Amino acid sequence: MTVPTTLPPGLAVRPATVDDAAAVCALLNEIDLLEVGRADTELGAVQADLKHPEVDLEHDSWLLFDDGRLVAYGLLWDESGGQQIDLECCTLPGRPQASQRLLDLMEARAAERAAANGADRAVVHLHLNIAPTMDLRALRGRGWTPVRRYNSMVRPLSRDADRLPEPPPGVTLRPCLAEPDRRRAHALLQETFADHFDFHPRTYEQWLDDLDAERADWSLMWIAHLDGLGDAAVLHTQNDRTAMAWIGHLGVLRKARANGLGSYLLSHAFGHYAALGRERIGLAVDTDNSSGALALYERHGMTLDFAVQAWELIRPVAAR
Repeated sequence: MTVPTTLPPGLAVRPATVDDAAAVCALLNEIDLLEVGRADTELGAVQADLKHPEVDLEHDSWLLFDDGRLVAYGLLWDESGGQQIDLECCTLPGRPQASQRLLDLMEARAAERAAANGADRAVVHLHLNIAPTMDLRALRGRGWTPVRRYNSMVRPLSRDADRLPEPPPGVTLRPCLAEPDRRRAHALLQETFADHFDFHPRTYEQWLDDLDAERADWSLMWIAHLDGLGDAAVLHTQNDRTAMAWIGHLGVLRKARANGLGSYLLSHAFGHYAALGRERIGLAVDTDNSSGALALYERHGMTLDFAVQAWELIRPVAAR
């Protein structure tokens, strides 16, 4: 299905380029200020998205201008190779024509991508702040429904209170400085997150692209080895955010749970970043996660910063 390209007067749309990263970052931070009270988007993250080798910017990105001002941004990506297509759609408030037009274009393209994958429908996912700048009534009117909630959690750090913990008996920790350990970390992440909502298997090469491996600090990713079980858990953290240090992934193999590995790795992250002088650390968690991750983080003093809702649209694809 192709959406007509005619736009209301004053609106213009074009694909993004890598050179647009600074303008997109400024727009996203303007929206961040409205939704979470601070600029929370880093230029490097936007650049990584726009240069990702799996992103076709010409067909899967959109910049929407209102009388020459950038007011909306959209990006589409397909990790499933099947029916699920993911969108990022951000618009300034008070511009209903712009947001509806952008969704028209993105939903149609999602159906085309799903059809190209051989699917008979598109299952489209979109993540929005729990109180977004987008009009949720209009979104529901298009057939979108909320399906999952993620909490962004935060915790203050202190050099005095947060020291590197002693490992549990039989546990050793090593950073992923060598290629074999990076491959092992990838395998652990694939296994520990396989049952999570929205998980899609990624090859090692795809994972490196997702991490933007050229910029990754491998000293901030650790593998926990448990005597008798082998490599049993992985901790992936980042120190490239202005607002806080960040825990990207913490995964423990099912067979290794109840050995204190989750608590140990979390405390290790706290101690490591407190020693570096960081004052806060954060992470995102699926509130319906069956592993008990939310309760673990709360027990360790992490509290809600803001929440994100995952929305879903089921759309049939054009007949092939």
